[in-house]
Amino acid sequence: MNLYLRYFDNEILVHSVKEAIDFLASIPDINMTPELEADIRNYALSDVFYPKRYKVRSRIYFIIIKTLAETMLDFKQKKAVHPNIAAGNNGNNNPRQSSADMVINKLCEERQGWYEGELDFKRVVMVPSTGKFEYRDTKFVARCKANSGMDCYNRIIENLHDRVDSRSQFPSAKGKNFHFKYLGMWK
Repeated sequence: MNLYLRYFDNEILVHSVKEAIDFLASIPDINMTPELEADIRNYALSDVFYPKRYKVRSRIYFIIIKTLAETMLDFKQKKAVHPNIAAGNNGNNNPRQSSADMVINKLCEERQGWYEGELDFKRVVMVPSTGKFEYRDTKFVARCKANSGMDCYNRIIENLHDRVDSRSQFPSAKGKNFHFKYLGMWK
C-alpha cells in the first residue's frame, strides 16, 4: 500500500510511512510531533481507505490518501482502485450502473394485470393555525390496472396531479421512493 501526501503544491507518492514522515518533516509549516507521527503510522496500518486530513493551522490542512498506484501518473489517472471496490462489481465497470439498469428493466417489463404501487412523496399542505404551507412526507398506495411498473407509476402520478397541490414533489419511478408489485392478471 502506498501513500499520497499533499500540502498546497507539495505532493508526493511514497512507498513507506518513514518516507511520508520525512516528507512532512521537510515542510517548515508542519510541526511534526510524536502524536502526529503515531497517528500517521496508525492510519497507514489501519483498514481505513478514505482520505485523512490533518490540520496545520486554522483552515490549513494536508491530506494523506492510501492508494495502490505505483507511480504519481497512475495515481493522477486513477488507475489504481481499491481492491474491495474492484472485487465487488463482478466484472462490470460500474456496479451502480448495473443495478440502475436492473431497476429500469423491471419497471419497463410488459406484464398486463393488476399492480399495487406505493409512492412516498412531498405533499404541500396548509397549516390551519398559521395559514402557511409546508411539505409533508406522504405515503400513497394504490391498486390499478396497468401494462408495466412504469405504467402503474404514470397512472398514480396522473391521479395525484389532479388531487394534490401542484407544488407537491413526486419522486422518480427509478428511485427508492416508488415500489410496486404485480398482483396478477385481470379478468
